[in-house]
Amino acid sequence: MLDLKGKWVLITGASRGIGRLAAKAMAEQGCNLILQSRDTSHTASLEEEFTASGIKCHSVAADLGDISSVMTMLEKIDSLGVDVDIVLNNAGLQIAYRTDYYKTPADDYTVSFNINTIAPAMICYHFLPKMTERGFGRIVNTTSGIDKEPEQAGYSAAKAALDKITKDMASRLSGTGVAMNLTDPGWCRTDLGGPNAPNAPESAIPGVIVGAFVDDSINGQIFHAQDFAGMTLEEAVNSIK
Repeated sequence: MLDLKGKWVLITGASRGIGRLAAKAMAEQGCNLILQSRDTSHTASLEEEFTASGIKCHSVAADLGDISSVMTMLEKIDSLGVDVDIVLNNAGLQIAYRTDYYKTPADDYTVSFNINTIAPAMICYHFLPKMTERGFGRIVNTTSGIDKEPEQAGYSAAKAALDKITKDMASRLSGTGVAMNLTDPGWCRTDLGGPNAPNAPESAIPGVIVGAFVDDSINGQIFHAQDFAGMTLEEAVNSIK
């Protein structure tokens, strides 16, 4: 398992749910953190907690539905003067559940694609050249296992597009020391998953972060977080072929 102590990690959607848990898990491994949310006040308590424990931490704000806001955030991160070695593109939006799915509005697609596909893609494009130049990097994009549910077409289509982008970009990374993979947290009781989901958010750890710790030969894969539920991080990493 890779030792990532001192590496800088950008986590989107870090203020709550699985993103918050992922931030805590990465901090436990000695990583320094950049926490994204819509407003820096949403991650202020986490930043204070991590800083008090000796972890370097910054909070950045961006509306991931507004690509100009995403680009401004990336400029802010660049101004911090640190090398982002790991990106956990965790943030996502399930816009609606359309029982009458033949009346799905176009906005379901435009909003979903901005947040779930285009924003993480722009983040990848920004950091990948710098990672390959340094010879190290890990990107883990969060996808969804939703399938054959036209009621959630905008969300599932956007995540399917993210899958394709991730696998296509990963195919160009062989030998660079950089790896891109996907993770599916499973249906968890978060703000996105709702109160009736079968899995506790904690069950997604270590599965949603395992891709940050694998060898760079593990590339373009999808890690189903529930497959690793109950494992230690080291056990999870060692179980991946």
